[in-house]
Amino acid sequence: MAWRDLRKKFKRQFSDFFEIPSDVLLDLPKIVLIGNIQLQIENHHGILEYTTDTVRISTGEGELSVKGENLMLRNLLPDELCIEGSIHTLSFV
Repeated sequence: MAWRDLRKKFKRQFSDFFEIPSDVLLDLPKIVLIGNIQLQIENHHGILEYTTDTVRISTGEGELSVKGENLMLRNLLPDELCIEGSIHTLSFV
């Protein structure tokens, strides 16, 4: 098992034992999808691409790709963002 995997496993166990939210300790994004019209993401690392059809976001787990129509950034804060529009797909690349 690679060092990175061992470290991640240890952090998960530590998080479970001390009841610390995993998204905080493991640098995971918190993603909330409301229907197919709004997407809220906390703990992101920035926007890689932004068009009305595609938004690509950097996260601690890699890249998150959002595809749809009439996509628009509603809120953009250092650790949180909100996308609105007609969301068709959401995937980790």
